[in-house]
Amino acid sequence: MEDKHLDKHLEEMKNDYLAVPIPKELDFIVKRALKEGGKDKLKKKRTLRWIGVIAASFAIFTVTLNTSPAFAQSLAEVPGLGNVIKVLTFKGYTLDEGNFKADLKVPVIDGLDDKNLEATLNSQYLEENKKLYESFMADISDIKERDSEAHMGIDTGYEVKTDNDQIFSIGRYVLNIAGSSSTTYKYDTIDKKNQILITLPSLFKDEQYISVISEYIQQQMREQMQSNEGVIYWVSGAELDFSFDPFEKIDKNQSFYINSNGKLVISFNKYEVAPGYMGVIEFVIPSEILSEHLVSNDYIH
Repeated sequence: MEDKHLDKHLEEMKNDYLAVPIPKELDFIVKRALKEGGKDKLKKKRTLRWIGVIAASFAIFTVTLNTSPAFAQSLAEVPGLGNVIKVLTFKGYTLDEGNFKADLKVPVIDGLDDKNLEATLNSQYLEENKKLYESFMADISDIKERDSEAHMGIDTGYEVKTDNDQIFSIGRYVLNIAGSSSTTYKYDTIDKKNQILITLPSLFKDEQYISVISEYIQQQMREQMQSNEGVIYWVSGAELDFSFDPFEKIDKNQSFYINSNGKLVISFNKYEVAPGYMGVIEFVIPSEILSEHLVSNDYIH
C-alpha cells in the first residue's frame, strides 16, 4: 500500500539517490585528517566522484523542502563557522487506520559545505524510513488477516544532541509499538570545522578503546545496581537470575555521540543491556581513561 500523501515528483527524485552507502574508507579519511590537520588536506582525499550525481539530486530536493510548507514541517538553525546548518523535517510517511498508525519524520540536513557528505547522510535517512514504512505496511497486512483487533504503530523522528561551534550531533529514533514498545537510536556526529562525519573507530588509534570503555561501563553498571535497587543491568557479577547473556563489551561501532562538554557518550537501545523499563541507556565516559587511546584531543577533552 503506497502512502497517498507522497508527492509523485518527489518519489521520482528520491529514486535517483536512495540506497547510497557511507563509504568504507571514511574511518581512514577522518583519522588522516586528524593527524595531518586542515581542511585542504582532507579534501584531497575526497575523490568519490560517484556521489556527485546524488549531491545534485538532493540540491533539488532541498529547494522543494525550503519552498513548500507541506514538506518543510520544521526548521532548526545551528550556528556554525561561516555557515548555518539547518535540519528540515520532511514528514514523508504517515498512516492512521484506527489500530494501525505510522508517523515517520525524515530529517534532512542542509547547509554543510561538503555537499557529498550532506547528500550521503540525507539519502541514508530517507532510505531508512522508506524501508521501515514498507516493512510496517507488510506487517500490518499480515496481522489484519489474523487479528483485526490488534494494535500496531511506528514513530520515527530526531533530536539534536549537541550544537556548538565544533560539533553537531543528531540522534534518530525509532519507536515500535506492538503490545509493548521498543526504542532504538542511531547517531551521526559531524565536525563542523572540517565538515566530516565522525565515527567511533575514527576517534581512536586502535581497537583498545573497546575493552577500556567496556570495563568502565561494567563497573558503572555494578555500582549503580548496588546504590539503587530499582536499577538492573544484565552484567556479569550481578547476583540476578536472568536468561539474557550478560553485557561483556561494546560493539566496535557502538551508538555514540559527543556532548556539548566534549565527552564521549555511549548509548544502548531499550532491551540491549537491561530490562525494558530502564529505557534507552547512556553512559558518559571520563575523558581521562580515553586520552592515551585518542587520535587527537580535538573532539574529546
